[in-house]
Amino acid sequence: MQIFTAKIVDMMKKENLYASQGGPIILSQIENEYGNIDSAYGSAAKSYIQWAASMATSLDTGVPWVMCQQADAPDPMINTCNGFYCDQFTPNSVKKPKMWTENWTGWFLSFGGAAPYRPVEDIAFAVARFFQLGGTFQNYYMYHGGTNFGRTTGGPFIATSYDYDAPIDEYGLLRQPKWGHLKDLHKAIKLCEAALIATDPTITSLGTNLEASVYKTGTGSCAAFLANVRTNSDATVNFSGNSYHLPAWSVSILPDCKNVALNTAQINSMAVMPRFMQQSLKNDIDSSDGFQSGWSWVDEPVGISKNNAFTKLGLLEQINVTADKSDYLWYSLSTEIQGDEPFLEDGSQTVLHVESLGHALHAFINGKLAGSGTGNSGNAKVTEDIPVTLIHGKNTIDLLSLTVGLQNYGAFYDKQGAGITGPVKLKGLANGTTVDLSSQQWTYQVGLQGEELGLPSGSSSKWVSGSTLPKKQPLIWYKTTFDAPAGNDPVALHFIGMGKGEAWVNGQSIGRYWPAYVSSNSGCTSSCDYRGPYNSNKCLKNCGKPSQQLYHVPRSWLKPSGNTLVLFEEIGGDPTQISFATKQVESLCSRVSEYHPLPVDMWGSDLTTGRKSSPMLSLECPFPNQVISSIKFASFGTPHGTCGSFSHSKCSSRMALSIVQEACIGSKSCSIGVSIDTFGDPCRGIAKSLAVEASCT
Repeated sequence: MQIFTAKIVDMMKKENLYASQGGPIILSQIENEYGNIDSAYGSAAKSYIQWAASMATSLDTGVPWVMCQQADAPDPMINTCNGFYCDQFTPNSVKKPKMWTENWTGWFLSFGGAAPYRPVEDIAFAVARFFQLGGTFQNYYMYHGGTNFGRTTGGPFIATSYDYDAPIDEYGLLRQPKWGHLKDLHKAIKLCEAALIATDPTITSLGTNLEASVYKTGTGSCAAFLANVRTNSDATVNFSGNSYHLPAWSVSILPDCKNVALNTAQINSMAVMPRFMQQSLKNDIDSSDGFQSGWSWVDEPVGISKNNAFTKLGLLEQINVTADKSDYLWYSLSTEIQGDEPFLEDGSQTVLHVESLGHALHAFINGKLAGSGTGNSGNAKVTEDIPVTLIHGKNTIDLLSLTVGLQNYGAFYDKQGAGITGPVKLKGLANGTTVDLSSQQWTYQVGLQGEELGLPSGSSSKWVSGSTLPKKQPLIWYKTTFDAPAGNDPVALHFIGMGKGEAWVNGQSIGRYWPAYVSSNSGCTSSCDYRGPYNSNKCLKNCGKPSQQLYHVPRSWLKPSGNTLVLFEEIGGDPTQISFATKQVESLCSRVSEYHPLPVDMWGSDLTTGRKSSPMLSLECPFPNQVISSIKFASFGTPHGTCGSFSHSKCSSRMALSIVQEACIGSKSCSIGVSIDTFGDPCRGIAKSLAVEASCT
């Protein structure tokens, strides 16, 4: 660890990258979230942390070091907070700044799980509360989602997509309104900078779960944060002689202690509704044919097929055998069923009992798939009782064990292991006897024959073509060619019809696919209330569906034509159902009320002009050379629904659609004042909103 850390520091120093050398690096980190699990190590943990801190500071970077989630971080280490909320965090010394090193903008997706997401109103609330209560530094995890290409995913069972519901998505596109609302939040906090960096806040109660924090300097700078921490009731508070409406679970930011620049629950940023559009990838065939033609295949042998196989007594732990060179390890043996050993005559089925540390397994009897088992993100272990049909004489049992990303966190995670460690038993033989096979001599093979032959590159001479493509067959490699979709939109591969395996495009692995692993039908809701504490199970979508069906293929990996797609399918699928899709924008939406703050860029304009401005609804096409081409919906009044499902109520201005069309159609962007001065008053004495959905071309 010391050699590695010193090497990295030395590389940075040689390029003059530390701030102490005039470079951009202002902070270094040693260890990560060790404090969450260090109790399992007893006194050794404390001496280790002392050593790690001393080792790091001895490298003399000239910038501070932090330890995340390490309450006992020794001086001069700064202990920091990771989590969904860090406003209540206090560092272990008054000499250390209050720092938030990981603000989780969503959560990761697991194979077998529904997709988590986190409402931006809650993230903005958490950030504003942090700075309201003396925070100095806040960092998002993740700000840009990504993809676990190849076999790089951790876990186990973390999906190939690491989109994380981040402000910038897996494909590099802005996730709106999350990105835009956080951008507005950052601007509002920046307006408070002079006061925030000059003094500590004075905190006062405005009522039950209502709180004001004021940063005020002797030179006239003043900034205030007004918080409603209630989870279900709005409030109107009096602060410095003025009245302020605070929605539940929100913070209003007043950069001059008087005028609201932003409320975390009131979003001015537009929403963008994406969609995936299927495109033909072969110019020489009808688009409806998709991937129907041009496939070749190679059968992966069941059991031992490589010269480097070896035998050992007993069952071996997988990771120590494979050294993670492959997901796959074969366990194989032959057992004799004597002719004078009758099977049970009462109709009972012989059962193969297999216990594994994980993460999944397939059992083959005499070359035929008999059954499979898989763990999950909560428990990777597998215990299966698989009905089998044996024959008199020699029977071959081949067990294919596989990993789905290795354990990468937790106390003693390095000792958790994987693979079939037993017992492995045959139950229901003659007279109801059970035979334990665990201590017999097993033959082992690391990896697949196809991996050794280089099939992922697509260039092997082993590929077979024919008029009848094998489908729904376990252990088979497939290959085809395709043309890149036209345009510049991000590309995904849609794995409908497939089971589990890995895919390569032009020799590059786009990761493991597993559409056969479907999430639970329960836990999802049609909408998620941002109010109240968030956790990774609070807001879920895609229940009862494959955890991941769309897999990112970077444009930079594609050629205009002649691209090669290779699949290894473990359990059986139909590759002709696979399609490619491009991610596009379906609609722009926004909903702004008469009581929203002005756009943060306009903050202070009332002071300059001397007249009160109205809130603004703004739309902008996200890509160059696009203009707003149609208005799908427009209503000023009390419209119902959310983006994509707006509907009119009895209170709706008849002029709204024509006014919005005139302001927006043909333009890349447009802004419309949200007031009765613009639209008239369709229902007096009622708070009104403007809701718009538009399309760009």
